[in-house]
Amino acid sequence: MTARTSHILLVFSAFLTGLVVFLGVILFVSHNQGTGVGPSAIGGPFKLIDQDGKPITDHDMKGRPFLVFFGYTHCPDICPTTLFEMSEVLHAMGKDADRINALFITVDPERDTAPVMKDYLSSFDPHLRGATGDRKAIDTAEKEYRVYAKKVPTTNGDYSMDHTALVYLMDKQGRFVAPFKLNRKPEEAAADLRRYL
Repeated sequence: MTARTSHILLVFSAFLTGLVVFLGVILFVSHNQGTGVGPSAIGGPFKLIDQDGKPITDHDMKGRPFLVFFGYTHCPDICPTTLFEMSEVLHAMGKDADRINALFITVDPERDTAPVMKDYLSSFDPHLRGATGDRKAIDTAEKEYRVYAKKVPTTNGDYSMDHTALVYLMDKQGRFVAPFKLNRKPEEAAADLRRYL
């Protein structure tokens, strides 16, 4: 098996694992909401730092609808593609983009320091805010959002990250609404987001 084939299989298996975990959570949430038991099981408190080294918490996100995506800067394909598509939606929103929060939380804090995140995000829409922290803080955020993330060793002592690759749409109160679809025209996705302003 070639290295490229191995990489493709690794990315595909990470995607499938994340999808299975997320669908399980959605079923759990739907069941609990249908029976009136407790709030949504996705989302919750976190304390991280943004790409400028400033503290950022879940309270900073509230008051506006927001999108959350977990990934990492060394990701070869899914993460940059998703952030590009999020950027396209934010651009399509025009001035309304100022009324939305968008957050990229790393699953690889060992490599994704605040300066690394700042440099990486300079290629995307300026409304996108990055978040990192120590391993414990990232683990807490992953747990609150029911994110699967696992380090996978590769050649030469390097590693990649298997992780849930979904964009979460949260309402103004920080409650989970639904996975946010990006595989449509940016204008359609922007119109969808405007419904939560």
